[in-house]
Amino acid sequence: MIEQRRETAPRPAGDRVGPPAQAVFPTGPEVAHQARAYVRALMAYDAPEIAEDRLDDVLLVVSELVTNAYLYGTDPGNSVLVTVVTTTERVRVEVDDSCRRRPHLRRTSGERVRGRGLHIVGALAARWGVDDRPFGKKVWAEVAR
Repeated sequence: MIEQRRETAPRPAGDRVGPPAQAVFPTGPEVAHQARAYVRALMAYDAPEIAEDRLDDVLLVVSELVTNAYLYGTDPGNSVLVTVVTTTERVRVEVDDSCRRRPHLRRTSGERVRGRGLHIVGALAARWGVDDRPFGKKVWAEVAR
């Protein structure tokens, strides 16, 4: 992980500070694993009461979105930004990459090994989408708690 950011109000001295709400990861084969570990730590701090099966859903969504960003949204040497926002109703995961090309659902096929990630995200998330950015895009998903 290269950089972490936390956008919260200052805490009184002695208060425990958890993982930041955003983290930047260099792309490579280990990026999904690193992002899942980061989100697991963040959820343990921000939402310790989340049910294990819901946490598994969040982590699978993270894995799929980060893997898509790595495979289709970055060039060697680029990075992805992962942001997690938790509320009492949902967990929102955002993955920013440097490619403007929007992801799309591929037709399912028993013969194809790839192309199922967004179908998995669609099945697990209450909703998901893509926001354009000046130098790329943000793919996001919201998982109900």
